[in-house]
Amino acid sequence: SSVPSRMCPKLAEKLTVLNERGRGVLIRMKHIKTVCSDPQLKPSFLTEKAMEPAVKYINKKFPNIDLRGNIQNLSGVQKQKSEILVALTSYYYSFIDVMEFRDHVYELLNTIDACQCFFNITVNFDFTKSYLDLIVTYTSVIMMLSRIDDRKVLTAMYNCAHEMSNGNSDPSYPRLGQMILEYDHPWKKLTEEFGPHTKSVTGAVLSLHMVYPRRNLGAEQWRSAQLLSLLSVPADMLSPACCETMPCEYLPMEVMERWIICEYLPAGSPDLWKMALRSGLYITLIRDETINIHKVTEDYFDTLKGYSKRIADIKECREHVIVNCGAIHKEKRQFLRNAIKELCKILEDEPGLLGPKALYVCMALAFSRDEVLWLVRHSENVPKTKTPEDYIDSQLAELLFYTEKLKTLMCRHSRVLQRYHLQYLAQFDALALNDTIQNMNVCPEEESVLMTSFVSTLSALTVKQVENGEEFDFRALRLDWLRLQAYTSVAKAPLCLKDYPDLAKIMNMTEFHTKMMDDIDGVLRETSDLSILCFYPRVFEKMFSQGCEDVLMQRYLIAFPLVCSHFNQCTHQMCPEEVKKRSLRFCVTFLEEIAKQTCSIVLEICAEQCNLDDQLLPKHCAHTISTARNKKQKKQVPKKGEVQREKPGTESMRKDRAVVTNMDKLHLTLTELCSSLNYCNHFTVWDHVIIPPEYLLSQLEINLAKVIVRMANYNKATHEITRPSDLLAGIKAYTSSLYTLSRYLSVDVTRLVKSVLLQQTQPLDSQGDQTITTLYTSWYLEGLLRQASSALIIHCPTMHCFVNQPNENETRFKAEEYSDVSELQALAELIGPYGLKFLTENLMWHITSQVSELKKLVIDNMDVLVQIRSNFDKPEAMTNLQSRLPASENVLKRMTIIGVILSFRAMIQAALGDKHCPYLMGPTECLRDMISPETDIKATLSVFELASAAGLSCDIDPALVTAIANMHGSSLEEEYKLTYLLLIYVAVSLPILAVDPNSYYSREYGGHHNNIHCLATAINQLSAAMFTAQNKNIEQHLKEFLFVASSTLLQLGQNVERTDSKNRDSIYLLLHMIVEESPFLSQDMLEKCFPYALLRNAYRDKQVHNLRLPPV
Repeated sequence: SSVPSRMCPKLAEKLTVLNERGRGVLIRMKHIKTVCSDPQLKPSFLTEKAMEPAVKYINKKFPNIDLRGNIQNLSGVQKQKSEILVALTSYYYSFIDVMEFRDHVYELLNTIDACQCFFNITVNFDFTKSYLDLIVTYTSVIMMLSRIDDRKVLTAMYNCAHEMSNGNSDPSYPRLGQMILEYDHPWKKLTEEFGPHTKSVTGAVLSLHMVYPRRNLGAEQWRSAQLLSLLSVPADMLSPACCETMPCEYLPMEVMERWIICEYLPAGSPDLWKMALRSGLYITLIRDETINIHKVTEDYFDTLKGYSKRIADIKECREHVIVNCGAIHKEKRQFLRNAIKELCKILEDEPGLLGPKALYVCMALAFSRDEVLWLVRHSENVPKTKTPEDYIDSQLAELLFYTEKLKTLMCRHSRVLQRYHLQYLAQFDALALNDTIQNMNVCPEEESVLMTSFVSTLSALTVKQVENGEEFDFRALRLDWLRLQAYTSVAKAPLCLKDYPDLAKIMNMTEFHTKMMDDIDGVLRETSDLSILCFYPRVFEKMFSQGCEDVLMQRYLIAFPLVCSHFNQCTHQMCPEEVKKRSLRFCVTFLEEIAKQTCSIVLEICAEQCNLDDQLLPKHCAHTISTARNKKQKKQVPKKGEVQREKPGTESMRKDRAVVTNMDKLHLTLTELCSSLNYCNHFTVWDHVIIPPEYLLSQLEINLAKVIVRMANYNKATHEITRPSDLLAGIKAYTSSLYTLSRYLSVDVTRLVKSVLLQQTQPLDSQGDQTITTLYTSWYLEGLLRQASSALIIHCPTMHCFVNQPNENETRFKAEEYSDVSELQALAELIGPYGLKFLTENLMWHITSQVSELKKLVIDNMDVLVQIRSNFDKPEAMTNLQSRLPASENVLKRMTIIGVILSFRAMIQAALGDKHCPYLMGPTECLRDMISPETDIKATLSVFELASAAGLSCDIDPALVTAIANMHGSSLEEEYKLTYLLLIYVAVSLPILAVDPNSYYSREYGGHHNNIHCLATAINQLSAAMFTAQNKNIEQHLKEFLFVASSTLLQLGQNVERTDSKNRDSIYLLLHMIVEESPFLSQDMLEKCFPYALLRNAYRDKQVHNLRLPPV
């Protein structure tokens, strides 16, 4: 409503605007001081060596800078004038803002003095508060300006650059320079400025006598008054909490102390200062900028004569603070912890009480906020005292937690608050206000219009508005009340508010009730804003770390990240860049630390459970069986010195419940930490949605991967590694323990486990670290297959594993313990198809390396091989040509290595089985079986690749075909020639194997002692892959190989009495194995070129020979 301001020219509006503007200017000054204090952030012109003469000259001659007479000193400015103008514009105009703000404050304060305004915090609360805030804001701006060390250089250097660029000085510079000079000693100048305003300021500050002493009580007095207790008088539990000074009940203590201290010095107000001086050592100007109130007041009185008694009082107050204040505030925090906890429990159980007890909630939040801020200010500057522990509060997390919980209750049950206060406004406040207006002796028309509008607005409220979810907005009503306070607080006003305290009381109460309707968030900001913690990083982090160390406080640690959501409340549009990154960093740091602690506990429990599960593995049962057997046979009892092994499960047997085990402690800690993380599903910090449990999942993902790799226990130097089955059992134990986490916390453990195990199937995890896929690939290649290539380890087809060759030297591991069916199945389950693909790629790399060397040997002997191909059925010519092949042993050795690798690949393919996709195995097998020689080669390879990934064997190995095709060689025809000549080379070299004593065929192993039985796999698969890559007929060339091999072996059979052919029968069996394993050759083809009688006799001889030999 528009009411003419007869005697007060828009005082309410000007106070509101100037307070907001002043806060922005103050924050801007603080930001400039912060930037200029940091060498990395301050303008480069202030630190460059070339600018040093200019900086020194400006500081010396400020503000009168002579450009013409001292151009040498200012040459640096001349050279960079454009850059200086751009960089220093924001600083310069920020100082201009200070000057303009000062002018407006002067004008408004003079107007208020001229109007002889009346101030009383208990009557015209908003008007008085705005007035006192303006004075404190102005004082703080001047103080911050005086703390900017580079203020003279910033303003004068900008003006110099401006004059050099434009030919004249900036118009505002003379006044700005003079103002900066005047405030070199700010308190002295402020005292002079506020001299004329002493009466108004003193009256406003003296009105705090009704509020400040009552608010500044100790914990014992709070306790005796049962402050904030809803249970002290059960009969009054439903009665509304109200008083004559409702807004004063949650007015910040620090705000009142700033009013008293800052306005005492310039205005000379005589009262309350001693009580304020005894309440602490520091008060805040802005952010982390504080003033030492005792030092400032003592320095001030030192400049005045006749104030020695005051100086003595100041010293006495300082001693009182140092000795007693720490303990006093510690007791207050302890009281508030219990009181707010009780309040939370009751309101959580009965949220309907939030309506009548909303004032209690605001008081509880405000008192807690006051104590936290006091501790923060003094923790940063702990005085020299005998009890420094009073300034350390390891239980602060609990106070912060219940403060946040109260706020959450208020927001969650906002409809309850609205419904209650709407009825209060419509059915009590409106009626009481109407009665008060009717009983007034004098009520001018303009004021009557305002008050009548208040009554009509409140009376029109209905409960249906809340039920329909309507949005309420009472800002206009509250602004009109502020205007009315201004109109009725000037001298000679027709209606003086101080004559009608009941009107002030009912309107102040109504204002609070309207805020409960439309501005609950604003009230919560006003009563519980802890954004100042953002500017005390060391204190904030120290408080958090102290809470982490106390097990009982761990459930409340979530309060610290939640407090970070306050930090956006302290920003201002004049300096929006101030705190965003910092608040997010705090929040993430705290949540990561909570998550790390929780993760550590979870994995420790998992490790303990893994040890217990390990005791139940079959490998540990031998000792138990032996003990039972000895007991049954009544054998010798163990000696006294021997420690008897406890049976699994004894750790769960307890004689006394009071005995706390390590697992008990771990589960207690886990419960506390999970309670913290599970407090809220999400919250918002600077438009970022924070989900606390996700931080735990992230930490578990990182650390669980490390644990799995650590459990593999791979030693590259000694080639030691955990058996896959043992690692799989350990991972299953960890996984089953991890699933118990869902009892404490709403997290998707399945997603976590799948993510971690899926990463372990890749060469590197998400952190770039090695996985078990890499470790096992390295071990099987370097530890197992390398020894198998040297025939120290034998491939054993009958047992489907590798076994150690009988050797005098002690072996580091038993090959069968790492390569039997169960171990390879465990390996396949651990690293999955992706891991097996990586392992296969490494195997193929080794195979292609051997193939490259074989091709070189073929090229070196190409002429001889071509002749052999043409004359393989001519014994005399063959004998001559075979003698000209020098590297036959090398060829067979490399082919054997390829065969060992391919045999291992076949074993791990078979181990993959149908565990990963059993429902797809049937269709995949059908697809594979439908492939015929006439099928297109691309379709064939695609189907075989699918079948191979599912663990099915294929006639042609698609991985080997791809590896061969990717080998960069000569033309396709040249490669084809090398391939069929390689087969000829192998065929004519087979008789040499009979000379090796290790070529002996063992019926027990189902193979030869030097692994030459793997040649069957190598010849079949390698030839199939190579001819497929070259798009040639596989069967035709394998037949040719069979004819050449048969011919050379039959020639070997003619030398019956030669000693170098004692293992001839074993080589015959090798030829039979080649045909048996080949999908392209048959027994009929073999019988055409090799007598079956020789094979039968060879098998019979080996059978008889094996019966005579003792088992190996």
